[in-house]
Amino acid sequence: MTPEQVQLIRLTFAQAVNHKQETGRLFYERLFSIAPDTRAMFRSDIDAQSQKLMDTLALAIGSLRDMASLVSMLEALALRHVQYGVRDKHYDDVGAALLWTLERILGPAFTPAARDAWGALYGTVAQVMRNAAKGAPSAKSAAAG
Repeated sequence: MTPEQVQLIRLTFAQAVNHKQETGRLFYERLFSIAPDTRAMFRSDIDAQSQKLMDTLALAIGSLRDMASLVSMLEALALRHVQYGVRDKHYDDVGAALLWTLERILGPAFTPAARDAWGALYGTVAQVMRNAAKGAPSAKSAAAG
């Protein structure tokens, strides 16, 4: 990611945070509509889950200048997600839901450059998490062992 992309992500995320609950709710509504199998993974209140999503995004974006910390955080997150039943295909669904949500929340501020920047960020996040998840025991094998 370029410094310009990092700056664009920070600026657009600051705008999305102004609509924090709406952004989170819209994201989960979209995720559940394109990947209905993910709904069962969320036992908690969606408003609380929306808060966690936005807090995690804020932490990740705040760590963009410290990639070692970001990678470490994402690897730990991926291992937890394996235990929740997240599969590889879900990363694509989450990415699609995230970009769709940002487009709705940001409107004209979600320019092609902003879309590219967020796509680059999410691509990196998803790759780190996928790689970490591949090394983790699945929830089923952990429960069986």
